[in-house]
Order: sequence, then C-alpha cells, then structure tokens
Amino acid sequence: MKAYLGGFAVVFFMFSPGVRADPPAEVMNIVREADIKWVPNPSVPGLSSAVVYGDPKVAGKPYVVRVRFSPGAFSRPHFHPEARHIVVLKGTWWVGAGPKWDQEATTPVPAGSFIIHHPGKIHFDGAKYEEVVLQIIGVGSSATIPVDESGQPKK
Repeated sequence: MKAYLGGFAVVFFMFSPGVRADPPAEVMNIVREADIKWVPNPSVPGLSSAVVYGDPKVAGKPYVVRVRFSPGAFSRPHFHPEARHIVVLKGTWWVGAGPKWDQEATTPVPAGSFIIHHPGKIHFDGAKYEEVVLQIIGVGSSATIPVDESGQPKK
C-alpha cells in the first residue's frame, strides 16, 4: 500500500496545475512571446520589429531583435555597419544581394536556417508568400543604411 500511495503522489504532482515561480532574475531572465512588443517599421510597410534584449543603439553591447515580415513585404537594398547573426524562426525568408532591387533574384531561406549578414555588405530581403519571423543577434550600435542603385548611401 505504501508504494501505491507514493505512485499516487507522483502522479498527483505531475498533473497538478500548481503555480510555479520563475527562477530568480540573477539566475536567468525569461522573455515570453506574450511579453514581446512589436513596433511597425515606418519605412517598410508590413515589417515590424521588437527588441527582445539589450538596445541596438548602444555601441559595444549585445542585442537581440525579432523582425516580422508580412507576406509580400520586402526591404529595399541597404547595409548594416555591424555583423548580424540571424535565425529564421518562421516561414521562408527570401534574400538577395547588391544595390539593384530585384525580388525575383532572391534565394529562399527556410525556417531553422542560420545566416550571417556581414558588415557593410548590401542586401535586401523579405517575405513572398507567408509571414516570416527572424531573430537577429548583434553588437551595437546598429543601423540600417539604405542605398541607391549605384550602392551609395541615400541622402
């Protein structure tokens, strides 16, 4: 009977809807999906972003940002001064290189893929048929510098 009660206790606690506290903040910080605040991009319709950790504007400090593209949303040719390490979390991301924007000259990058945007290299990217969500990790300060068809920064 003792073994039976022990088994019952284990099953009870496994399925008990008890409230669990997060680990202390000095051990780890948890950011849940519901805590992420998306902000529409004023320059690219259908693109929004959310800072998950850090501040991309602060030089020398790491940051984590999520970017969401609605179907059909694409950035125009641009570059970033810092290296960006990117994971495609959802959808198929389409990427192209060079200063001439051509949505048909893009390469599909499916969910689960990892990409590095090298600093100062011109590219464009977006979503064709489905929503795309990326997670970008870098070290600030971050910027997106749009370029013209000759590859020169737009003024």
